[in-house]
Amino acid sequence: MLQNVWDPLFLPNILVTNSPTIQDGHKWMLCQQPSFSSQSPNFGTAHSPNFSYSRRNTEQTSITRFSRSPSLPPSRRLTMNHALAIIFTTLSLLKMAVAEEEFCSAPSIVDSGSNSKHLYWKVTNPTLSPSHLQDLPGFTRSVYKRDHALITPESHVFSPLPEWTMTLGAYLITPAMGSHFVMYLAKMQENSLSGLPPYDAERFIFVVQGAVTLTNVSGISHKLTVDSYAYLPPNVDHSLKCDGSATLVVFERRHASLENQPTEQIVGSTDQQPLLETPGEVFQLRKLIPTSIPYDFNIHIMDFQPGEYLNVKEVHYNQHGLLLLEGQGIYRLGDSWYPVQAGDAIWMAPFVPQWYAALGKSRSRYLLYKDVNRNPL
Repeated sequence: MLQNVWDPLFLPNILVTNSPTIQDGHKWMLCQQPSFSSQSPNFGTAHSPNFSYSRRNTEQTSITRFSRSPSLPPSRRLTMNHALAIIFTTLSLLKMAVAEEEFCSAPSIVDSGSNSKHLYWKVTNPTLSPSHLQDLPGFTRSVYKRDHALITPESHVFSPLPEWTMTLGAYLITPAMGSHFVMYLAKMQENSLSGLPPYDAERFIFVVQGAVTLTNVSGISHKLTVDSYAYLPPNVDHSLKCDGSATLVVFERRHASLENQPTEQIVGSTDQQPLLETPGEVFQLRKLIPTSIPYDFNIHIMDFQPGEYLNVKEVHYNQHGLLLLEGQGIYRLGDSWYPVQAGDAIWMAPFVPQWYAALGKSRSRYLLYKDVNRNPL
């Protein structure tokens, strides 16, 4: 719209004539399309302006109209260097004017003060956090139904975790809702110490914030940072200690053991696991636990780029416990469609129809519990 205003031959006249209009209490409305006329007999230079304009007070609808002749004699044309200098000077002046007057501008989407954040930081600092809902008494996105549940951060209830020291826990999925496993968040602080799971229960931990030290019965220690995990077989002594702060997602279940096929302790990180083929699908899949027969569940890490979705509308006997680690999207559960974001947890009962589509501008990643390798009978 302003291409004529930036004509190098025209800029000197704007610079000269702009000043008095501001002094006498009026503003130039440079963000509106000026109307040019080729009937004006003269067009002046920076030192001899000679053009006409009409102006109304800016409290009303203001339009500035310029008149000029379509061309200049060669002797009066500006050199290229002079023209460029004027352009840069004028742009600088306009930039300052916009900043001061706050018109014809849009807010910047760049946060110059933002710092780099750890992976999965939105699990503990979701976009729509509990603090954002303080002025909506009684509102929650959480839903509980016979065959599924969506548990969102504003519904988390933290309390001292049984058998743990200086640790708060929020149970997200338990057998009380129909599952055969437990899923909970554990918030550890300095000098926090884990307890042991119930007898015959196996445990899986995944670090979403901070770091912990895992020590097994043999005295061997592993430092687990964000995106690291560990599988602990049933009835194996171990401890988790935190020297700062950490948030873990923990799964526990009674192990469906097979004779002479024990499981073993596993320690690893997501990026160490290979991408697996997903025939007919576009998402990326990693499995954190061996797929061999002794293990009766697995943990999947599934990645979707924005716009990608599950091809299969799944209905199966397996149960799921899910934590969305990154991104946002739409999750179908039964006949309900839920907008979800990082930090949301989902329980899926056997045979509930389920489907996911990733939205937004960044990757969706979720962690998924799935029972495997056992006959449903």
